[in-house]
Amino acid sequence: MDMPSDAAFHAHRRAPEMLPVASALLRALEAAAASAAGIVTLLLFAESLDLLPVDQYLRVALLASVIYALVAELTGCYDMQILFSARSGWTRVLAAWTVSAATLLVIAFFLKTSQDFSRSWTLIWFASAGCCLCLVRAAGTGWLRRMRRRGLLNQRVVIFGSGIACDRLTRYIRSNANLMIDLLGYYDDRSVARAGETVPELRYLGNLDNLLKAIQLGQVDQVIIALPSVNERRLREIIDGLAMLPVLTRLAPYVPEMALTAHSLVYLGDLPLVTLFERPISGLDQIIKRLEDLVLASFLLVLFFPLFVLVALAIKIDSPGSVFFRQPREGFNQNVFAIWKFRTMRTSALQFEDVRQATRNDTRVTRVGRLLRMTSIDELPQLLNVLSGEMSLVGPRPHASSTKVGGTRFAEVAANYAARHRVKPGMTGWAQVNGWRGETDTEQKLVKRIEFDLFYIENWSIAFDLYILVRTIAAVAAARAAY
Repeated sequence: MDMPSDAAFHAHRRAPEMLPVASALLRALEAAAASAAGIVTLLLFAESLDLLPVDQYLRVALLASVIYALVAELTGCYDMQILFSARSGWTRVLAAWTVSAATLLVIAFFLKTSQDFSRSWTLIWFASAGCCLCLVRAAGTGWLRRMRRRGLLNQRVVIFGSGIACDRLTRYIRSNANLMIDLLGYYDDRSVARAGETVPELRYLGNLDNLLKAIQLGQVDQVIIALPSVNERRLREIIDGLAMLPVLTRLAPYVPEMALTAHSLVYLGDLPLVTLFERPISGLDQIIKRLEDLVLASFLLVLFFPLFVLVALAIKIDSPGSVFFRQPREGFNQNVFAIWKFRTMRTSALQFEDVRQATRNDTRVTRVGRLLRMTSIDELPQLLNVLSGEMSLVGPRPHASSTKVGGTRFAEVAANYAARHRVKPGMTGWAQVNGWRGETDTEQKLVKRIEFDLFYIENWSIAFDLYILVRTIAAVAAARAAY
């Protein structure tokens, strides 16, 4: 059977993760509706109800939106099944708003401020906000349903395996339209002729290498492994290959027994699947981290602009050549991008292939460059990479694909090196603030860096990012590991 054409695949190349974006928008609109109802009530009845001072009412209305957002999240207002059910959505939303209003009353009671607010305004606000929340939820549910019917919320799913297990899974997915899945085809290491029972209803897309390439090109959102019979060693090879890439990977339970106690069991409709790997920092977390990057990077770029000008002048005076240096680095999903840095080496010494790390007393480094590297100021232009979405403020540091330790490329030293590319590379990272920065001249140093990078990926949170950023300031001030 022929491999699918590029055009066939590109037809599926839409923006993924639409559901998290839509649910995030719904969260924002509902929180805004809760406070907007109070503000509108205040504007309409300020004189007749003698609602003074106005600012204290505004503060309470804004506080209500924050409390509602937290309560709605905790009560499951944005669970998948709730988002697509108007009746269930209204029930959850009204319950969350009632709890939020009760929380405000308790706060006012303990602060002894309840007598400062009009009871009429409070009752009108409570009722009008409930109506507004129901209207927003009804509109949101209708919008999500339309998006689902048009396939805009669907995940692009492929199956790895063939035969009975693949056929069974294919029939189940195609008979359940509510799963929101575009089943693109199946991959198998064996040719169709050797695969035993083929799957006539599903397109054969190639072997494991073809699958890994498709994931790197952003053409697959989820992989389901469905193998009726395979030895544990081969299954481990397949799993290890997929573990290095940012893709949701699940295992259909129709496989030989393995030690899977550490993995969670989920249901695809009524069909149980074992989740092997979640895509790290995805969905709402991905949106939050991107907002963090945009806000902080923009602020830092404005803050350091005078320093940029001074550094540029110093570089120009110190040595001939450009102010900036751009070098190919491996980023998210092993895609190559050009990293921005202040030039710290002589122009004749700049390398783009077979990159050699800078060492102590490296003669290639200029006088100004040595100071820039010691203080990490040479890294500041990477704020441009952060704003463009190629990097994040916090993440594993990006390396050139040709970087070596002991004459061996990084990727060949550690089998799990590529797992660092499941998230965007960062200007700073957990490894750097723990002392693993500067030259990586031994395999042990590389292994420790990877260990800290993978810990960060598996334990990411916004608080963890902020903690690393704060520690980075102290680490840069104290460390002298960069040459």
